[in-house]
Parts: sequence; C-alpha cells; structure tokens
Amino acid sequence: MPRTATISRQTAETDIQLTLNLDGTGAAEISTGVGFFDHMLTLLAKHGLFDLKVVARGDLHVDFHHTVEDVGICLGKALAEALGDKQGIVRYGSKTLPMEETLVTSALDLSGRMWFVYRVEFPTEKIGDFDVELIDTFWQAIAANALLNLHLVLHHGSNSHHISEALFKSTARALREAVARDPRQTGVPSSKGTLV
Repeated sequence: MPRTATISRQTAETDIQLTLNLDGTGAAEISTGVGFFDHMLTLLAKHGLFDLKVVARGDLHVDFHHTVEDVGICLGKALAEALGDKQGIVRYGSKTLPMEETLVTSALDLSGRMWFVYRVEFPTEKIGDFDVELIDTFWQAIAANALLNLHLVLHHGSNSHHISEALFKSTARALREAVARDPRQTGVPSSKGTLV
C-alpha cells in the first residue's frame, strides 16, 4: 500500500496544501513565500527520500510565524496519516550529522506519544530575514501533530545557517530510518501491540 497523505488546512492566517509520500525519491515542490524555509523543506525531502509538495499562502506581512508553524502542523498530520497503523516499521531513528563546523544529533521515536526536547542555541537571532526561533516552532509542531518523541541536540557550531541545515538534514535522515519497513518486523514494533 502506498504510504501517502494529503492535508489541506485553511485558517484566517494561512492556507496550506501539503502532500507527502514516505516512499518517494526526495522530490520536492515547495512554495511557502519564505525563501529560507523553502530551502530547509527541500533538504528535508531530499535527505528523507520523501516526495513532498507544499503550497502555503500566509500572512507574511505580519511575520513568518504562522506560515512556518502551520506547515509544521500539516506535515506532522501528514506523517501520522501516511504511517497508518505503523505495522512493520522500524519505529526508532537517530542521526548525528556534521555540517562544516557544526555537529547535531536528531533522535526520534514514532511512539504515538508526543515529547519534544530542543537543546539548540543559535549564535544569531536571524538567518537573513528568517527568525531562528521559528526552527524550534516548526519541529515542535511536527512532534505534536505526528505524535512522536523528538530530541534535537546541537553539540557545537558557530554558523546559524549550518546549524539549521544540519538539523533539517539529520532529522530527515532519522525519519527516513524510523519510517522504513523492516522485513523482519511483523505487526507493530511494540510489546504492547500498539503505538499510542
């Protein structure tokens, strides 16, 4: 069965159409109106080997917050929907990834229970016109809506762009590992018989 999901979400602040294929090739069609965010979402698709299409129209005249957070909400919901009952998946994923002077770790559990730990400090408040605090907002929205445990840790780094890029690449790689089908795994990978 194809593991895909399409999410449409419209509020007074944003209008988002998002399609996710967990078993894709890394193809990305991203248009959020926020250039740096488009770049990060493209990295997420490429390194996760997910096909990801995002069209978002938001109140960018206010700031980028609503657009970034609401895309995270939609992507989290799409991840949960595409995974279905999670039978046969690996469940856990982790990646420690270098990016120039930066080293980060992303570790996650598709547990059906939300937890989010973010141990990342950026040396600047902005990357271009993008507020770095929105990276925290984005990943928290994914964790809350996909119902997963997500731990993001910066070991060291001095360039904000590299830190953000490493976070997106490492989390994509951890997700790629966790959502993969395990040929030896029959049923749900939990002794409880359910991932909730």
